[in-house]
Amino acid sequence: MKANPQFYDYWPYENRPKIQWPNGAKLAFWVAPNIEFYELNPPVNPQRAAWPQPYPAIQGYGIRDYGNRVGHMRQMQLLDKYGIRGSISLSTALCEHHPEIIEMCKERQWEFFSHGIYNTRYTYGMSEQQEREMIKDSMATIYQHTGQHCAGYLAPALSHSEHTLDLFAEVGTELFGRDSGRWQGKESAGIYTCDLFHDDQPTPIHTRSNKRFVSVPYSLEMNDTIAYVVNKVEPRRYGEMLKHNFDRLYQEGNESGTVMCIPTHNYQVSCPHRLKAFEEALDYITSHPDVWVTTGREIAEYYLEHCYDAALGSIKQSQQAVSPGSL
Repeated sequence: MKANPQFYDYWPYENRPKIQWPNGAKLAFWVAPNIEFYELNPPVNPQRAAWPQPYPAIQGYGIRDYGNRVGHMRQMQLLDKYGIRGSISLSTALCEHHPEIIEMCKERQWEFFSHGIYNTRYTYGMSEQQEREMIKDSMATIYQHTGQHCAGYLAPALSHSEHTLDLFAEVGTELFGRDSGRWQGKESAGIYTCDLFHDDQPTPIHTRSNKRFVSVPYSLEMNDTIAYVVNKVEPRRYGEMLKHNFDRLYQEGNESGTVMCIPTHNYQVSCPHRLKAFEEALDYITSHPDVWVTTGREIAEYYLEHCYDAALGSIKQSQQAVSPGSL
């Protein structure tokens, strides 16, 4: 049994090559709305129950349906106000169930990346082939309904296997070609993960295919569901947390570019009593100079083109100096 996942190398935060974001920005800022579809009565997964209540789980289903009926419009209007294009962590079944939401996001040139098919069907217990087919289905569905080559992946309900990153990288190449990267003249596919939560800068990730692949920071600590449901913070406190998180990363961006992500859910942050604190945080962040308001795809593509090779060289030097092994 492995002592650690071995997806990436140990690489201390200090003494890394300097990241210079476009136009000299100190910080790359992106918002990742999780736009999800939950089934009222999904297939049973013996390793994880979809709902804490017996069937029918009306309460859990209802608030999530509220997100797609009401909350989505509130958040979309707010992101429009501050010139933010969402990077959607998409349950791709939404393309069939709520195509009107997909159309609104397409009109705004939002990014669509894969969050599986349903957020009530997990990777747990799947064979490698079953997971491959699920990933392939989700990426093909995004392309069919949006025309986008899916660049990023967040496992459904954060259910991750030891093969997930390898499979996503491989399926991107299988569906869209070996040269599916904008830095090589085409739109990129299967190039980044949000599943690792281990850094405040992008980092190179190992894949068995040796594809150029990165982790783009996606913060669980700033995730509205973690804040409201797990840590049970108040809306005002959540807004303060977002500002404090930004302040620190913006300060460190004086030395080398950092990344801040706010992962949201339309049934959490878009509830009426919570929206004001979120808006105040967005106003605060976007009012600062030297902030690159962008998407997950654009961060990954820029890093792969401008920073990836220097990072690999730095990692090699770090390993030669301390040889602590891989993580």
